[in-house]
Amino acid sequence: MIISYVQDDDSVERVTTDDLSALEAAAIEEALDGTPWRAIEDRLRAQDPTAMRAVIWAARRRAQPGLEFATFDLPQWRRRLSARIERFEIDEVLTNLMAEALAKSEDSAIDAMLPHLRRLAHDKADVDAALDDLGKGHLVPGRQDSAA
Repeated sequence: MIISYVQDDDSVERVTTDDLSALEAAAIEEALDGTPWRAIEDRLRAQDPTAMRAVIWAARRRAQPGLEFATFDLPQWRRRLSARIERFEIDEVLTNLMAEALAKSEDSAIDAMLPHLRRLAHDKADVDAALDDLGKGHLVPGRQDSAA
């Protein structure tokens, strides 16, 4: 996941959870009252402000080791803070959906998930590329076959 925070000067601070160390992930779990990492990822997908704040906090502690989570704040978080999924996460979701769709011989499960994936994707073109890689390019809006 990529957590983005728009600064006062309109620059964007981006932190990917892939760059967190194991100690940083553990500090985030501890800051969120022992919440396991898998549940934190679910909270990030749900745009939970406390989980997003915790990721930014952990990254900023690299430069400011004394930074305390309890007092760390991100003003105007509703307009400035977001979490988006990355290409490998899109691949993972589509691979799981593909297995389900193949078991049922239908594309409807994938098709139903696409609007959600596009909304969450950091780069919406990653969704189309992942569909192409799965041989499901025909599910890309406006495209007639997977050979495109």
